[in-house]
Amino acid sequence: MTKNAATQAADVSVATPPTTQANEVVAGAPDLSATQEDTSSQDLYNTRVVLTTYPSQFGIEPIPLIWGAQTPAERGPVVVSRQQGTLGKRNAIGAGGGSYCIYRALAVAIGALGPNHRPDFRLTEPTNIIGPFASWSDPEKIVSLDPWGHAVVENYSGYLEDGIDLRPTTAITKAHMKLAEIDDAIRNGILKCDGDIVTAGGELKVVKVASEPVWHLPGVAKRFGIGESTLRRALFEDTGGMYPELITRPDLKVFLPPIGGLTVYIFGDPAAIPDPTKRLTLRVHDECNGSDVFGSDICTCKPYLIYSIEECAREAQNGGVGVVVYFRKEGRALGEVTKYLVYNARKRQEGGDTAANYFKRTESVAGVKDVRFQALMPDILHWLGISRIDRLISMSNMKYQAIVDSGIEIVERVSIPEERMPADSKVEIEAKIADGYFTTGEALAGEALGDVKGRNWDEIAH
Repeated sequence: MTKNAATQAADVSVATPPTTQANEVVAGAPDLSATQEDTSSQDLYNTRVVLTTYPSQFGIEPIPLIWGAQTPAERGPVVVSRQQGTLGKRNAIGAGGGSYCIYRALAVAIGALGPNHRPDFRLTEPTNIIGPFASWSDPEKIVSLDPWGHAVVENYSGYLEDGIDLRPTTAITKAHMKLAEIDDAIRNGILKCDGDIVTAGGELKVVKVASEPVWHLPGVAKRFGIGESTLRRALFEDTGGMYPELITRPDLKVFLPPIGGLTVYIFGDPAAIPDPTKRLTLRVHDECNGSDVFGSDICTCKPYLIYSIEECAREAQNGGVGVVVYFRKEGRALGEVTKYLVYNARKRQEGGDTAANYFKRTESVAGVKDVRFQALMPDILHWLGISRIDRLISMSNMKYQAIVDSGIEIVERVSIPEERMPADSKVEIEAKIADGYFTTGEALAGEALGDVKGRNWDEIAH
C-alpha cells in the first residue's frame, strides 16, 4: 500500500512498508529475539519481532468485520490475537483482556502461562439469555463494546475449530451478594427476605455481566465529534506508541484498549429490562475504591452505591427490575494517584477545603476536572435493550444528558437522601450542585458556597 492510499483511508500518514512477510521484523529494527545473556525469549517465540503490519503486506488477510451488521455471521468475529496462525487474520488492534493484558504478558514471560494457550470454553456459556436487540446491529448505538462478545463460541465455533484464537469480551453469570448494609436494610424494613430477590439469609440474588472495551474507532470518533485520524494519533501518542497499527493499519477499524471495563448487576429478571410494562430503576456508578471498598467519607460514592443497590432490589421486589452499572473509571478516570494529590491540595490550601474551590484543585493538578465524559457510557444500556428508565439514581447531568441524547427516556431523577451523606462529603456535594448537578434543593453560591468546608488535617490526623 502506498503512503497516499493509506493517508486517504484514515487521514493518517504512514510509512511505505517494506516487502516482508507477516512474521518478519520491519527492516532496520533491532533483533530482539534473544541475547547471549537471555535465551528464554527464543524458547517462547520462534519468530522474529513483528513491530507492526501493513494492509498490503504479504500474509495479511484480515477476517472481514462489518460493524453494525444484522447478524453475528455477517458481522464476523473480533480477532485481535497475535498467536501463530492468527496474526495475519487479525481484524482488530490492541490486545484482549483490557488492562489485564499486561499481567497475561508477565505470566508468559515468567513461564507461568504458555504463549499459545487456548482456553477450554466448555461449560462457560452465559447463565442467562440477553438480547439480541435492534441496537446490536445499529452502528450508531453501540461503538464501545462487542454486542456479540458473550456469544463467541456459539456464533464463531467454525473459526475456533480452524485454529483462529478468539476470546469472549463479555461474560454473564449469577451470584449472591452479602453486604452488611443490606442486613441493616432488612432490619429497618427497607427490604424483605422474599426468597426470590433476597434469600432467607439476607443475600441478594443477582445476574452479573462483565464486559471489556471493544471500540469501533469511526463510531467513537463520531460520538466525540472528532476525526478518526485525530483519535488514532492521540491513542498512539498517549500510550507511548504501544500500538503502531493505529497508524499503519487504517483498514482496521476496531481497537481493544488497555483500560478497565464494566460490570452490570441485575436485580430481578433480566428479561424484564426491555419490557415497557416493567419499571426500571438504574444507577451508573463510576469506581471509587477508597469509598466503595474502604469506606472513605470524603465523598458520597459508597452511600450512593448502597442506596442504589437497595432501591434496585426494592424495585425488583415490587415487580420491576433494577440495574447497577459499575464502570472502572477511578477518580473521574484521572486515576487514584491524581485523586490523592488533589485531596492533599484541597486540605492544604489557604482557607481550608471549601466547596468553592473543589473543582479548581482538580484542574490545577490534572488540567481538567473530569475525563469520564460519558459519551460512550450509554452503549451498555442499549446492549441491555433499555429504552426507558423510570428512576435514574444520579445527580450527574453529564450522565443524564448522555443517556437522553442516546435516545433513552428518563422518567424520574433521584438523588441520594441528605441523611445518607457523610459530613466531610458536603464539600463535594455542594460544589457539584453549584456546578449544575441535579438537586431537588437549593444551589449555594458566593460566600455561602465558600462557607461549606471539610475537615482540616488536624481533625483527620492519625
